[in-house]
Amino acid sequence: MLQSDHPLQPFWRPYPDSGVSDADAGSSSAAASRSDPPGSLRPPAGDGSRKSPGTLERAGRVVPALLLAVALLAVGCGADARTDASAAGPRTAAADTADTSGVYTRVSPSRNGIGKVYMGREISKVMGHRGAAWLERAARDEKERPDLVVDSMNLALGDVVADIGAGTGYFTFRIAPRVPEGRVFAVDIQPEMLDKMRARKQREGRDNVTLVRGSITDPSLPSDSVDAALMVDAYHEFSHPREMMQNLADALVPGGRVYLVEYRKEDPSVPIKRLHKMSEAQAKKEMKAVGLDWVATRDMLPRQHFLVFEKPADHS
Repeated sequence: MLQSDHPLQPFWRPYPDSGVSDADAGSSSAAASRSDPPGSLRPPAGDGSRKSPGTLERAGRVVPALLLAVALLAVGCGADARTDASAAGPRTAAADTADTSGVYTRVSPSRNGIGKVYMGREISKVMGHRGAAWLERAARDEKERPDLVVDSMNLALGDVVADIGAGTGYFTFRIAPRVPEGRVFAVDIQPEMLDKMRARKQREGRDNVTLVRGSITDPSLPSDSVDAALMVDAYHEFSHPREMMQNLADALVPGGRVYLVEYRKEDPSVPIKRLHKMSEAQAKKEMKAVGLDWVATRDMLPRQHFLVFEKPADHS
């Protein structure tokens, strides 16, 4: 799932063993840890009022020097902290507020939202890579029926499929065997998720899976290259849904389809937080805004909508 608002830049690099392209996910760097300054001040042993004049004189010189050193060290640490905060803050804010389309508004964030509103819908917070285990939970087979999702995509053997917000590859590696003559682009913006998929790809020997590191505004896929795009419980978390879908539409071939799977907002019995659900009407409105035609809504899943959209031949 697209689980971050950090402005990761898209890139596309040659993949050495396939002749197609694979994004190099890289690795996230951990922040360097800082230890407290050593050498805390301790009172001298015994009763301080009985110190000899020599001891007091030495203490008068040593203690102020130590206090000055500690003060300077504290100032230095404070400067580092301010530098870190100012570096991280603007990047996050820029990612969250950048608007190239003029279609977003702001509200006070709700408990599970980011305070950014698109076409009347507040965008939800992202579930990051720390929730990877939840994506692979055993109950998902029964509660969400991924087999029906893949079956309903009606894929041809040579189709090129994009799994947008692929996360751990839960759907990527279910789709790959269905397109042995095609390819699956597994797109995510989180390096940790890409690392998990890379390990599984190597373990299973899935040569028709290509990992792609996208950005918050672009899946980083070639124009007119994708027959089918799948988004499962991910779209509602996109911080820039208009830009993301415009770029995804560009990547679709004419007649290419988007399969959108989201928890049904209309059903209060679905035990999912409100902002992590979408109504059918809202989904149709947002896809229409980027020129995609609604084809069908299939409610064969226990808790989720399965909506099908298509890129028209005259899409511009």
